Amino acid sequence: MSFTLIEQATPRLHRSELAVPGSAPGMFEKAAQSKADQIFLDLEDAVAPDDKEQARKNIIQGLNDIDWGKKVMTLRINGLDTQYCYRDVVDVLENCPRLDIVLIPKVGVPADVYAIDMMITQIEQYKKRTKRIGIEILIETALGMANVEAIAQSSKRLEAMSFGVADYAASTRARTTVIGGVNPDYGVLTDKDGSGHREYYWADQWHAAQTRMMVACRAYGLRPIDGPFGDFGDPDGYIAAAKRAAVLGYEGKWAIHPSQIELANQVFTPSDAEVTKARRILDAMTQAAKEGKGAVSLDGRLIDIASIRMAEALIEKADAMAAA
Repeated sequence: MSFTLIEQATPRLHRSELAVPGSAPGMFEKAAQSKADQIFLDLEDAVAPDDKEQARKNIIQGLNDIDWGKKVMTLRINGLDTQYCYRDVVDVLENCPRLDIVLIPKVGVPADVYAIDMMITQIEQYKKRTKRIGIEILIETALGMANVEAIAQSSKRLEAMSFGVADYAASTRARTTVIGGVNPDYGVLTDKDGSGHREYYWADQWHAAQTRMMVACRAYGLRPIDGPFGDFGDPDGYIAAAKRAAVLGYEGKWAIHPSQIELANQVFTPSDAEVTKARRILDAMTQAAKEGKGAVSLDGRLIDIASIRMAEALIEKADAMAAA
């Protein structure tokens, strides 16, 4: 391991993150009763300009009046380039002690996070808040992706990054067929076989961007979260996208429709077989320590320190899910 040790973000269960428009307060109660680990009440893209102020009032009332249980409650503010941003932060944070996280959209440079961090800090001091507000950001522009490693180090409040595929596609001028889906034109053609036949395999056009963001998150102790999948009538497509993200190392995925919550929870919950293997690894480590052995083995294979750390992280996550 490097001599440089990175502090890990506040641990939170983050398999599913449900988007709820602030302009639709009728959806708040259902969201509170859902199985989503995290809910973000939205003041940005899902709210029309004429509805921004009322949506802000709806969110303040909803955060204060509704029993959200143990859910992580998040507020997506408007962008720093809008006239709404500062009031989103001031009005909601000053009046809603239940809020856990502020979600900043379209972060492009570290200073974007610094600006919101400064406002949050001043509000916490003014209101004498004892619960520390976290920050989640959206990487959804070419500028943000170009600066993602620096952004990941921009604030001690920073906990997670989400990959905003829709705006990222627009920013990079990518051709896409569905938000978060794949494009049949993005594929690989094999060489000809003996009969001259060639196979064509679809590929994932978002793989490189998702990988870069994930590496920045894991390098600096943050949770990488996959963003939306637009076609909520295609559960198979959602599951496939979620599994691709999970294999890369993502911890969860957005749900833009309640039907996607359980799909995300299923994909990002470790299987019984994975949990059992992790517990066996830790048991083998404990037994080796009791016997004074310097090496740990299981099923005829040596277990390295990385495997042990992965097992510990998986068990910690599984225990959190069991308690949810």
